[in-house]
Amino acid sequence: MAKHSIELDRVFVALADPTRRAVVRRLGGGPCSVSELAGSFEMTLPSFMKHIRTLESSGLVRSAKRGRVRTCTLDRERLGLLDDWLAEERRRWEQRTDRLEALVSPPMEDL
Repeated sequence: MAKHSIELDRVFVALADPTRRAVVRRLGGGPCSVSELAGSFEMTLPSFMKHIRTLESSGLVRSAKRGRVRTCTLDRERLGLLDDWLAEERRRWEQRTDRLEALVSPPMEDL
């Protein structure tokens, strides 16, 4: 469970930044070169590469260099980690609200 938590924390840290979320959104449409991705942001390439490295260390993005071009790809399976966590949290909150509703609602025979 601790390993799962560390991995989830890395994904959340990576997605905490709007630039990195924009990169993930863009890569949702398919692979893209770093230079194409960086062109959408007003920052230096070294600064942008820090964002790419953070996304890579979280496992959300993979990159491969072919010649002089580095291409980034979104790892959609890694997003499943978030989906699983959100689904569990959603179930937990629905159970809580169901219990609260049962507590504050009068029994049907009282109506």
